[in-house]
Amino acid sequence: MIRTATPTDAPAIAAIYNHAVTHTTAIWNDVSVDAENRAIWMQDRFAAGMPVLVWDQEGVQGYASYGPWRAFDGYRQTVEHSVYVAPEAQGGGIGRRLLEALITQARADGLHVMVAGIEAQNSASIALHKRLGFTQTGLMPEVGQKFGRWLDLAFLQLALDDRPAP
Repeated sequence: MIRTATPTDAPAIAAIYNHAVTHTTAIWNDVSVDAENRAIWMQDRFAAGMPVLVWDQEGVQGYASYGPWRAFDGYRQTVEHSVYVAPEAQGGGIGRRLLEALITQARADGLHVMVAGIEAQNSASIALHKRLGFTQTGLMPEVGQKFGRWLDLAFLQLALDDRPAP
């Protein structure tokens, strides 16, 4: 059910992304994207050695990826991830399975920390992350805005290994 995304998945990924943009505070963007935008996004991720995974069960119902936490060299073993599930498929464990697959991939890639930036009122996402071993390490009040209100950003992180030094 989980596989690496291909360019033919771009329309489905765009649809899932756009639903989150227009209906939720999971993505703090105001502008929808098209399939070409998501195809370029995937191409950029793959070129950087980063995964884009999809849950494909009679069509793409979710996707997940990770990318650099910050652009500075010192952060090269830390990634921030994203997991999104189509609204009609939410609550069935797809998000958990995609996140578990990302964690496995990050460990295989020799990464050290995975970061989650989650809108602080998204209790379902925060609970999922905590069940998978993430700990909340910070809360930034009112750093974002959407739908005419301020948004707080919760940071959670997962240590992917126990190396004492890089």
